[in-house]
Amino acid sequence: MNRHVPKVSIQLTVANLSTTEAFYVGILELPVRRAMTVLGAPEHLEMKIDGWELIFVEEATVLKVHPVLEERFAMFPKGVGATLHFRVSGLDDIYQALLEEEMEILYPLEEQPYGVKDLWCFDPDGYMVVLEESTR
Repeated sequence: MNRHVPKVSIQLTVANLSTTEAFYVGILELPVRRAMTVLGAPEHLEMKIDGWELIFVEEATVLKVHPVLEERFAMFPKGVGATLHFRVSGLDDIYQALLEEEMEILYPLEEQPYGVKDLWCFDPDGYMVVLEESTR
């Protein structure tokens, strides 16, 4: 099997790629990058880690290809029911950046008895993001 082909791929719809990129790259420092696309293909962001691929596509782009989804998008806000968990380093700095950018934090930075620090926040589209860093 080609190891460059992800085993699992998840696509999330977002309002604005630049805002999403600023959050995941600029604040969380995760390996999200603009995907190289062929002429005419939709622009998107991607993060590939350990056989998993997370793809971010703007809602307007999705609706051009799948207009039947417009009613669904109106009924169900982005982010509802989805939680993204990431292991990170430098969580104290990330927490400060989230505070400075006035991002919505559900549970602030806390050291857990099982050897991790974590915090729960929301990305710009309302997807819940849980960040963990080992304390051991």
